[in-house]
Amino acid sequence: MASTYITEVRVPSTTAEGKKYPVIFALHGIGYNEQDMISLVEELHDEFIVVGIRGNLTYENGYAYYYLKNYGNPERELFDSSIENLLNVIEETTNQYPVDPSKRYLIGFSQGAILSMSLALLLGEKIKGVVAMNGYIPNFLIEEFPIKSLNQTDVFLAQGGSDPIFPIKIGNETDEYLRKHAHAVKYVIYPAGHEISADTQVDLCRWLRINAKNE
Repeated sequence: MASTYITEVRVPSTTAEGKKYPVIFALHGIGYNEQDMISLVEELHDEFIVVGIRGNLTYENGYAYYYLKNYGNPERELFDSSIENLLNVIEETTNQYPVDPSKRYLIGFSQGAILSMSLALLLGEKIKGVVAMNGYIPNFLIEEFPIKSLNQTDVFLAQGGSDPIFPIKIGNETDEYLRKHAHAVKYVIYPAGHEISADTQVDLCRWLRINAKNE
């Protein structure tokens, strides 16, 4: 089943025949678009395949993957559809491009962080690492979906210390859960609100580069 999402795929400008590359699947927040995430990891474009995925729903001046009824309570048909579509993107990209399947990364902000962590729990060891910025893991996902072990998956969790949408309590709870289940967790609280700070960008690019070099 083909994905219904618009994607932009950036392949390193110089590729070696037969070589496989780590891949970043980048998921934006609600009201943003894939270019916001692609530009976030611009310094990695010659080292990684970067896949920016645009949500198929409009929201203000940008896009969304699903709509919310209220906090932690999405329109379930839309949420489930977004998960299915994103799983398709991951599979299609891996098959179509020179992707190293042992080095697949998910990065996301806000709604994109929620989906990144959700996908990691559904794919388990098929995901090498996750960068989740200002998001959370939905309770219903753990209760209703066939989640898998994260004991081979590393996580970089970023949280804004003054985030008015997802307060620091949410970040702390997510960190607590992941430390019990993931292979390794790096949790950083930044002096920022609901946003990706310049320091967060520097740190996530460094984390991705180092993690992809580790076997």
